[in-house]
Amino acid sequence: MFVLIHKNALFYYLCTMLLARDYITIDREILGGQPVFKGTRVPVETLFDHLESGISLNEFLEDFPGVSKDQAMRILKFDKKVFKITDSQLL
Repeated sequence: MFVLIHKNALFYYLCTMLLARDYITIDREILGGQPVFKGTRVPVETLFDHLESGISLNEFLEDFPGVSKDQAMRILKFDKKVFKITDSQLL
């Protein structure tokens, strides 16, 4: 199934993803291509899993000292922006 996205939403998404590459690595040789925090083997998904489980950002950072607070905060900001696409932006 294909979803058509309004050209402005797609442009915004692509720009955001280009900025995200400063904080995320996707490489088949690292965890099979799962997105990880750049310079680590910590999956980005782990951050969201921790937060969804009620674990604070500070606790996550203590559990994964290779991830900087700046990296985590940037990913959270990207996530909020990328998925904040309104229905009116969809065709």
